[in-house]
Amino acid sequence: MRLDKFLKVSRIIKRRTVANEACDAGKVSVGGRPVKASYDVKIGDVIEIAFGQKTVKIEVLALTESTKKEDAAAMYREII
Repeated sequence: MRLDKFLKVSRIIKRRTVANEACDAGKVSVGGRPVKASYDVKIGDVIEIAFGQKTVKIEVLALTESTKKEDAAAMYREII
């Protein structure tokens, strides 16, 4: 699954275009290196997203093409 689609489906970022822009700006990295929106996300990947002053680090637990709002949080685990 593409990175921008994963961020949208898992509801980490609200819109796919915003996820695309974040990737283009270098605010999203996987395994410590910046990646493009077309990066192929795999289970176990650790994604870091810079939201202004705050950086969110998550681990991918599941990949589904679509999900309900209440089930979206099961797709990832936040790492502190």
